[in-house]
Amino acid sequence: MRTVSLDDLGAWLLKCNGTTSDVADVAARRDPVRRWCVQPSYRTELMRAGQPFLFWVSGERRVGPGIWAAGELTGPPVLDDGDHPKLRVPIELRWFDEGRRVPRDVLRADERLAGLEVLRLPRAANPSFVTSAQLTAIRGHLPD
Repeated sequence: MRTVSLDDLGAWLLKCNGTTSDVADVAARRDPVRRWCVQPSYRTELMRAGQPFLFWVSGERRVGPGIWAAGELTGPPVLDDGDHPKLRVPIELRWFDEGRRVPRDVLRADERLAGLEVLRLPRAANPSFVTSAQLTAIRGHLPD
């Protein structure tokens, strides 16, 4: 069943496990990230250049789970040519300063975000979906 359509797309949400990855070091160095793994599905067929995305880091509290970056897709997902091919979407990512990230608890406390997919289904595969109304609410918490 298709639960997502472009009619109500606010942004895609791409996730990273902050406990099992080096994302904290990458963010601290502000390393560029040009592509991200996504799970093949009807959702990835909807992904196009110019669509916005939010970058979510999950994990234990010491990692500071929440929204760490934002950006735009620069093209549709593409299957890479490695030994273990993966579908990756090209992105242009802008890291937020550490003090400007949006913590998970702030989003959980916002009643407008009670249905936010990443909060309801935190272990779901990339990409998650943010509705237009949810993105409006999230923008109130994002850095300028």
